[in-house]
Amino acid sequence: MNSVYTRIRILAVEIASCYPPVTFYADYMDQVDYSLDLFMTDPVIGRLRRHVAENIENDFGHGMAHSIKVALDAGTLVAVEMHGREVEGPDLAHRVRMAHCAGLLHDIRRKHADHAAQGALYAGPVLEDYGFDGADVADICVAIGNHEAFKTVAECRSEAGALLSDCLYDADKFRMGPENFTHTVWEMLSYADVPLTRFMALYPKGMAFLDRIRHTFRSPTGKIYGPRFIDLGLAIGKDLHECIRSEFF
Repeated sequence: MNSVYTRIRILAVEIASCYPPVTFYADYMDQVDYSLDLFMTDPVIGRLRRHVAENIENDFGHGMAHSIKVALDAGTLVAVEMHGREVEGPDLAHRVRMAHCAGLLHDIRRKHADHAAQGALYAGPVLEDYGFDGADVADICVAIGNHEAFKTVAECRSEAGALLSDCLYDADKFRMGPENFTHTVWEMLSYADVPLTRFMALYPKGMAFLDRIRHTFRSPTGKIYGPRFIDLGLAIGKDLHECIRSEFF
């Protein structure tokens, strides 16, 4: 990361620290812990995590760290929704495991054109070696294919598959809140070697895109908390824009 963007990222982190966090993680501590525990102890997820770490490209803001966050939050969202439907035990673990797999693999082809569709194509053959049946593999692949915003959403074969798809989408878009300004955008800009003047010219367009995202969340829980993540990101982005103008121009 170049020195200018490193300095701006530090500013963004300082600004973000002045705002209270979205309460999603505090409101659902049990489900957060459940998702994390399964992610860290399940042998299937451990094996897939190693595969993704060896094959994903980490220099574009959508690498391993991003995929792990999406996987954990997708698992948490599934656990929250399943709690309301009284699904527990092995059935719950299986559904959360599928969410973890979808999250780990969703950006495995991030640098490719139509990366969501390419990621789904990549995931299918990989997952056949992980003990999932054909229907489960299909659900995970459809979820991966559906995770990009403002694209046609493919129909899922079942209610469980549709929920997986919605939770993966929402977990990915949670990242467009504060994390967009404290992490992701600086890695993307540094990778593409975008001049600061060009970035500032595009800033209003980027903020407008985030505002559009806030209306796209899909799961019941995502529709509640997703806009809060985006609103917090927008507030940080507005403050940061003023700081950049005053300190760098």
